[in-house]
Amino acid sequence: MNIETSVRERYSQGALETQAALCCPINYDNSLLDLLPDEIIEKDYGCGDPSRYVREGDVVLDLGSGGGKICYMAAQLVGDRGQVIGIDINDDMLALARKYQTEMAGRLGGDRVRFLKGYIQDLALDLDALESWLQKNPVRSQHDYAALRAWENRQRRNQAMVPDESVDLVISNCVLNLVPDHEKQHLVDEIFRVLKPGGRIAISDIVSDRPVPAAMKQDAELWSGCLSGAFQEAEFLQSFAAGGFRAVCYDKWESAPWRVIDDIKFRSVTLTALKAPAGENGQQHHALIYAGPFAQVMDETGRSYPRGERIQVSAAEHAGLTSAAYRGAFIDPDSYSGMTSSSTACCSSPSDAGNSGNNNGCCG
Repeated sequence: MNIETSVRERYSQGALETQAALCCPINYDNSLLDLLPDEIIEKDYGCGDPSRYVREGDVVLDLGSGGGKICYMAAQLVGDRGQVIGIDINDDMLALARKYQTEMAGRLGGDRVRFLKGYIQDLALDLDALESWLQKNPVRSQHDYAALRAWENRQRRNQAMVPDESVDLVISNCVLNLVPDHEKQHLVDEIFRVLKPGGRIAISDIVSDRPVPAAMKQDAELWSGCLSGAFQEAEFLQSFAAGGFRAVCYDKWESAPWRVIDDIKFRSVTLTALKAPAGENGQQHHALIYAGPFAQVMDETGRSYPRGERIQVSAAEHAGLTSAAYRGAFIDPDSYSGMTSSSTACCSSPSDAGNSGNNNGCCG
């Protein structure tokens, strides 16, 4: 089975006519949808709403942006100081998103959205630039192929499509599961590369409660339908922790499975995490206290924080552990001003504090 071909064909069909089987029922913010063309809304496929994690002034990168729905929603939230970049590999989906780009710039009051062609697991290589180069330099021999590879490496190094540490927030809506298994960890590494220190991620995707068997992974329909390539529940968290992320959490967890196939439950989740802020990591000048409720917690580096004890941390660790990503789990005893009920909801979105539903507040 050629995964890329099956995915491209399925989503090209989705760009031409609505494919109901490609998406889960989701409640989006209607005030953000009012500005969007009906065609983009009707031909959008996802399993969550990562737009709710967007902040004013953010540079947002949407992986697998499709017809542009989440990008155009995010553009309303970043304001005139922010920008939104959509990355997709499918020409038909990119055509749909770009079709309304001028119209949406007028509605938004500024041109703050752009769509680029590329693989989400290779955010350095601009495929529009590659196609232009190939038109002038067709590959007909081994020598030509070597020249192509050398050009690609120069592009990644000197003119990366998404430069290092250039993005505040990476979002995605049911797309990471479409990437081949052997490229998934590189995908996580690429997300880490493009994020600024202190940058965040909000990834809505499908996970399975058990590993997907090999026979199911050979089913093109199930793979392009966001099932065969799903991360296993624990694997999803572990992949981002292994990639260097902190505060890795399941912020949203749908209790009811979207599909059950051969007793394997597939459900929608949203994973959030943080890239550690920049700072002096060697010098421990700041005190923090883990507030509870557990007797002790351990971070991704293996460091333990017993409840109620003052722990000396570096400036970078202090900035990360007191950020919104940890939702009040750690307090600075020298500047503590009291904890509100909303600040204790581990890993929930600031806009969701106090909401009921499927936010279990479970951290990895």
